[in-house]
Amino acid sequence: MNTALLLIEYQNDYFPNGRMHLDKSTEASQKAQEALQVFRAKQLPVIHLQHISTRPDAVHFLPCTRGVEFNSAVQPIRNETIIKKHYPNSFKDTALLNHLHKNHIHHLVIAGMMTHLTIDATVRAAYDAGFSCTVLHDACAAKSLEFNSMIIPAQNVHNAFLAALQPLYANVISVKELMQSMSSRTAVTA
Repeated sequence: MNTALLLIEYQNDYFPNGRMHLDKSTEASQKAQEALQVFRAKQLPVIHLQHISTRPDAVHFLPCTRGVEFNSAVQPIRNETIIKKHYPNSFKDTALLNHLHKNHIHHLVIAGMMTHLTIDATVRAAYDAGFSCTVLHDACAAKSLEFNSMIIPAQNVHNAFLAALQPLYANVISVKELMQSMSSRTAVTA
C-alpha cells in the first residue's frame, strides 16, 4: 500500500506571535518534524499543504506575508510536493486528489494545524474519496472555541474532534506509534 505524509498548514500564523496562534502549535510541529524525518529517511512521499487566504475579510494567511510561510520546524525540501489551498478541506479546488491518484497513493498519514477544522475536513474528504487515513494526534493542534457563551478549551476541542474521527474515518495514533510501526515494516497500514 503506497503511503504519503500530508503536512497541513504548518504556517507561521498558527505559531506564537502569529495572527491565529493555536494551543500547543510548537509542540505539534516538533512531533511533525519527527514523522517527517522518518518519511524522508525511508524516501516516502511527503506533501505540504499551504493555505493562502483569498477571502476579502481574511485576517491570517494573507498572501505575501510572513504568516503564510511554512514554519521553520517543518520546512519543505526539494522533491517534496507543495499544494496551495484556499479552504479547510485540502481536496477542495486543489491538485491533491489528482496528485495522489497519479502517484498510486492509497494511504495518508495526516498531521497539521486546526484539528477541529482543517484536519477534520480533510480526513473526512479523504475517507469519502476512498483513502485509508492515519492521523497523528500529537502532531496536530487546535484552539479554544466558544459555543452558546461557553468557552471550550483547546485540548477538549482537539480530543473531541479526534474521537469523532476514530475508528471510522481514521486510525488515530501518536508519532511514537507511527515510528514503531514503520521500524517493524516498510509500509504503514491503517
